[in-house]
Amino acid sequence: MSGGAPGSAGGTGSNRDSGRRRNLELVLLLFAIAACGLGDADAEFALHGSLPGGFALQVGSMAALALVAHLVVRRWAAYADPLILPITVLLSGVGLLMIHRLDYSYTRIYGKNAVVFGPGQIQWLVIGTAAFIGCVIAIKHHRVLQRYTYVLMAGALVLLMAPAFFTGDVNGAKRWIRLGGLSVEPDEFTKIAIIVFFASYLMANRDALALVGRKVWGVSLPRGRNLGPIIAIWAVSMMVLIFEVDLGTSLIVFGIFIVMLYMATERTGWVVVGTLMAAGGAFVVGSLSPHVGGRVAAWLHPMDIFLPANQRPPGVISDQPAQALFALGHGGFLGTGLGQGQPWLIGSAGRSDWILATFGEELGTAGIMVLLLLYIVLAERSMRAAIRLSDPFGKLLAGGLGAALILQVFVVAGGVVGLIPETGKALPFLAQGGSSMVANWLMVALMIKLSDAAGRADLEPAPDPAETLTISAEEIAQARAEMEL
Repeated sequence: MSGGAPGSAGGTGSNRDSGRRRNLELVLLLFAIAACGLGDADAEFALHGSLPGGFALQVGSMAALALVAHLVVRRWAAYADPLILPITVLLSGVGLLMIHRLDYSYTRIYGKNAVVFGPGQIQWLVIGTAAFIGCVIAIKHHRVLQRYTYVLMAGALVLLMAPAFFTGDVNGAKRWIRLGGLSVEPDEFTKIAIIVFFASYLMANRDALALVGRKVWGVSLPRGRNLGPIIAIWAVSMMVLIFEVDLGTSLIVFGIFIVMLYMATERTGWVVVGTLMAAGGAFVVGSLSPHVGGRVAAWLHPMDIFLPANQRPPGVISDQPAQALFALGHGGFLGTGLGQGQPWLIGSAGRSDWILATFGEELGTAGIMVLLLLYIVLAERSMRAAIRLSDPFGKLLAGGLGAALILQVFVVAGGVVGLIPETGKALPFLAQGGSSMVANWLMVALMIKLSDAAGRADLEPAPDPAETLTISAEEIAQARAEMEL
């Protein structure tokens, strides 16, 4: 009788804890929907002076979609982190808001010839949410993914290299597979499979990879015989960069591996070796590839686009980097206000990572900082799950997902603000792109399942010291002496 009471109390406490998390998630979701609705209303009033007839239906539809996702999490991941889903909904809603705002400007300028992206992005958001729901329901536990480690990796490598065999490119890069009227960017999905493979591989080989070789300038470098994996991943990254001219994907794939390798081994030597290999490879390819060299030239000399054509450095062919800097400068700290900027001056802001410059113009530096903080908090929740999980595979998987998100945001945002060369990758949830939207919602689904497992682990009772058998070293020595007699 006395043993059953604590168990029932613990069950009641755990149910209460999961209920609090889900209720908090629901409140934050309502806040996210309200923020997106108010932002859209602000832009509509600035552009039209009134709200459109279907405004309430649009906001209600997004709220219903978020509510369905919340109910699925409440049923199949009751102990998940309550911040992950609301942040994802907020970022997705803000992205739709800005794409819709850009569509209006393009329609006014180009008339019937304008290409609008808002309706298509809404469809991809619905598909991404459906994929999220299916993943949360289908994956009972994250360790199930270990069964498909090598299958996922083989498929990822095939998809990663497939665009190189398709004719045609967009803006100099080959990142897409075109099947009829459908365009798919496979690298958005392959990064998830690669993270799963890295987590499984590093879990099995962490002891060998953690061994230290010689020290150079006080840094403990890994043994030469263990450099094989990093050389293989480096080679794959260079192949993607050379044959597909995809600087962003190669940086993200190689960066994820180095970060996860450090998580597994805690050896700074791997970071040093990886950084040197990445920098050396990028320098060589940048010197030999006109497209990559052009991106570097546009980064170093963004204003040279306004010089006469015969005076421009080779590769400086677009005014987007310069217009992005003008937009950021025009916005200042607080921005011009939604609907009151001039984002159409950046030619493809509505369908590329340059949409971040539109946020910078109309929401200012403060708005960009809020968006970046949302990404940081989302990645931090994944890292928090990694710390709380007890199994090594789950720890590395959660850490890898958080690192992938931060790396992609850094690569995109750094290119837009002029910190690094622009890579053309999509800004998660904000930029237009079906593959990016679906893949990132799948990443969030995995974060949800991992945080759910971490939440359940926190509620497991600690072992009772009275029920734990311990034997001291003296008792072992005494037992051995008695056996020898």
